[in-house]
Amino acid sequence: MKTYLLSRLSESKIESLCKRKCLVSREVRKSAEKIRKDVIKNGDDAIIRLTEKFDGVLLKDLKVNENAFKESDKFLSRELKEAILKARDNIWSFHEKQLPKGRRRVISKGIKCWQEFFPVEKAGLYIPAGTAPLFSTVLMLGIPAVIAGCSRIILCTPPCKEYEINPVIIWTAKCIGLHEIYKTGGAQAIFAMAYGTKQIPAVDKIFGPGNAYVTAAKLLSSEVTSIDMPAGPSELLVIADKTSDAEFVASDLLSQAEHGKDSQVVLVCTDKSKSEEILEELKLQLEDLPRKEIILEALKNSFVLIVENMEQALEFSNKYAPEHLVLSSSNYRNYAGHIRNAGSVFLGKFSSESFGDYASGTNHVLPTSGFARSCSGISVNDFMKCVSFQHIKREGLMSLATTVEIMSEKEELIAHKRAVSIRASKAGFVK
Repeated sequence: MKTYLLSRLSESKIESLCKRKCLVSREVRKSAEKIRKDVIKNGDDAIIRLTEKFDGVLLKDLKVNENAFKESDKFLSRELKEAILKARDNIWSFHEKQLPKGRRRVISKGIKCWQEFFPVEKAGLYIPAGTAPLFSTVLMLGIPAVIAGCSRIILCTPPCKEYEINPVIIWTAKCIGLHEIYKTGGAQAIFAMAYGTKQIPAVDKIFGPGNAYVTAAKLLSSEVTSIDMPAGPSELLVIADKTSDAEFVASDLLSQAEHGKDSQVVLVCTDKSKSEEILEELKLQLEDLPRKEIILEALKNSFVLIVENMEQALEFSNKYAPEHLVLSSSNYRNYAGHIRNAGSVFLGKFSSESFGDYASGTNHVLPTSGFARSCSGISVNDFMKCVSFQHIKREGLMSLATTVEIMSEKEELIAHKRAVSIRASKAGFVK
């Protein structure tokens, strides 16, 4: 990890440190476009052929059968089941309080407006399973979808040679009430959910993280259906000071770097000697980690920034807008109120980012690549839509008719004006 001193950096260099790599390269987008055309033209045949090509699994059918749900139970240890259920309960508890409520408001005499919230009818969840089956993402996407009340929730995930679908994904889905899983991953899974095939239904909105090909497919699919957000490589920013525990900070940096070679971790520290202590600890912890090679590649994308005070640290963090932000200071209460841009924030020395990834209750599907400046992490609201209603009584018509007539006439939309004028006339409104 390269170290920079903020005091020696130009504004343009600071901006460049905040920039991420392009989410989708031209080559990746071109490949995704070919897959899209194939899926639209050949449907399930394309899915089966592409699954064999990319995953090395030849499928007879795409849907996970009921027997696989029954059998999944025997593949998981009691300890793993208990861990999943505890995480489920915490995530459920946090998300169920997010259900929005409509409220009727009288705007003025005779005019009443309100909103009603309805679930997305068909939700498609994408669960990555590249280097590891991300069964925790089943909880993070499935639970808010169930709470929102989506009438149909389908799940797509890449198959593996040993089980076709890893039993832990099936069992996790079952424990939150999901029973429709399809054995396909990558860009082809996204396009199947966007356009539909004979076996896989088209959905109203697609959710879930993935690699660059999945992201490209989601962006292309947004032409015909909704998506949650673009997803880039995983990232973490840690703000540290003299009070930080070097061992804790190093472990957080490594935990996020092990997600993938294109992950990025950033250490912003107010004390140079503390940053050196953290980097030494990082080297020690790295030695016995099984994903060491992946982490080393990720660290090439990463950096340390030395600042003079916590105000500068927070200012840089808000510019960078990290997916995950760890405020590792014993004085975090003094600074938390200055955080504006982050996907999820972890306060104090015991708040490891790993808790948010699995079981504390918050969602781990978060905006990356600086999108935390304008986007939020997944919540129940993402699985719902808001419809506005209004009711205009006679007295409301009388009070508002002239206003609308004047405005619509100025915009040269005479039919709009007439729609009001006719009503006003029949209601006996005299100007």
